[in-house]
Amino acid sequence: MNERLGQLWRSFDTPQLLFMGFVGLLLAGGAAAALAQLPALFLPALLAIGVLVALVEWRWLYYLLFFVLPFSQEIGLFGGLSMDVPSEPLMLVLTACVLGALMLGVGHIPRRELLNPLLVILALMLLWTAVDLLFSVAALKSFKYLLAKVWYIVPFLLGTLLIVRRPNDTWRFAAVYVAGAALSVLYVASRHATKGFSFAEINWALHPFFRNHVIYAAMLALLVPFAWFASQATSRGGARLAWRVGLGIVLFGLLTSYTRASILSLPIAGLFYLAMRLRLTRVVLLAVAVGVTLSVAYVVTGDRYMEFAPNYERTVFNGQNFEKHLEATYKLQDVSGMERVYRWVAAARMIGDKPITGSGAATFYPEYKRYTVKSFRTYVSDNPEKSTTHNYFLLQLAEQGIPGFLLFVTLIATSLLFAENLYHRSRSQPEVRRVVLAATMSLVVIIFHLTLNELVEVDKIGPVFFICLALLVRAQSWLEAGAEAPAVIASEAERNAAIRPVLSDQP
Repeated sequence: MNERLGQLWRSFDTPQLLFMGFVGLLLAGGAAAALAQLPALFLPALLAIGVLVALVEWRWLYYLLFFVLPFSQEIGLFGGLSMDVPSEPLMLVLTACVLGALMLGVGHIPRRELLNPLLVILALMLLWTAVDLLFSVAALKSFKYLLAKVWYIVPFLLGTLLIVRRPNDTWRFAAVYVAGAALSVLYVASRHATKGFSFAEINWALHPFFRNHVIYAAMLALLVPFAWFASQATSRGGARLAWRVGLGIVLFGLLTSYTRASILSLPIAGLFYLAMRLRLTRVVLLAVAVGVTLSVAYVVTGDRYMEFAPNYERTVFNGQNFEKHLEATYKLQDVSGMERVYRWVAAARMIGDKPITGSGAATFYPEYKRYTVKSFRTYVSDNPEKSTTHNYFLLQLAEQGIPGFLLFVTLIATSLLFAENLYHRSRSQPEVRRVVLAATMSLVVIIFHLTLNELVEVDKIGPVFFICLALLVRAQSWLEAGAEAPAVIASEAERNAAIRPVLSDQP
């Protein structure tokens, strides 16, 4: 008898056992609530059903997050920490769902993808951040940074690898994010129009959903490649029109944001496309490395950097005139540009003090204030926003030392070289090539922004950074197995699962 029961038990797969368990809990909870006349006893059963839905249908949460992402707001927590709501709570739930799906076997990522160099480098970056906790000047902040990295990487890198099985699946996340971003542009434009689209009033128009116009413009700029290539991938007239309308709204928002770096990032991405097409990515990376090294060596030799100290009285913000704002930029009289130099000098002195370990992740503010040089001070140096270096590469050096910096630079160089290889291999598969181009151009837009800002940990930018990496990893699988063979990517458990996914896998 026991042997027969054992055979019967083994005949059920994991999803069936989970379903029976949740049904049993639901019945038990309902019976207990009825007998005891305590409706609260029904809550564990409802919670269990919520967990079941989250584990099986968590794709809804993935897409919901991107729709509400443009409208998330930062709130303060204890100890000087903060959280973006509702984005970060949703990221936490998604992290649990993705890990649960992987552990329960309802999701599967091929071993060759987990061993992809991009994922290996990211794992090493996480490992170094954990080790560097031992040397951090503010261990709590560094620990929160490490946790935040986990709830960025798991849902947006691993979660994307679970969701995006075919090339056309790529455009679903993009469609939801572009739709949310377009609504945010319409909201901002309706407020901005009351001020005549004044350059001075753009930050006012963005509140309360964006801290500043840089984050707003960067979000819009990174969506442009996805909207552009999605419109090319769509054959239906109505869908193509919707993509073009969305692209037009995004571009309008970008232009009226008056953000120099974000507007310039699009032609920079176009130039990189030409370099990639001509197989010049290695040359470009080498030229950038040599140029930056020589420039830094020149500036730091003999304290030449002091020649770039601004004139405090002449360094201004031309808030009423965008043309004068641009003129002040190349004359080194723009306050935002010179404030960057102020932070860069402080960061360089921090690096000299702790070149190997840095000060610890997420500790630049207020640590940098001990290293500033008064000659570079501007009238916004009080830094009420508590912003950091305005250069993510320099930030890595200052906070996580040479090992953290080298790992991040290796990740960037490897991803761009990997993208060039995929681009040329996908010549016969245009649907894969469009995904590669959208992910690569968006990644270049983000990387360009990182030279002037630190945005990987910003909730509206960071998710797309990891999604782009995931799409490049998945594109390699499509090219190796054939874009029309999603069965190579889907696991046996997924194909035999009794529970139907919420979203159809049909393009």
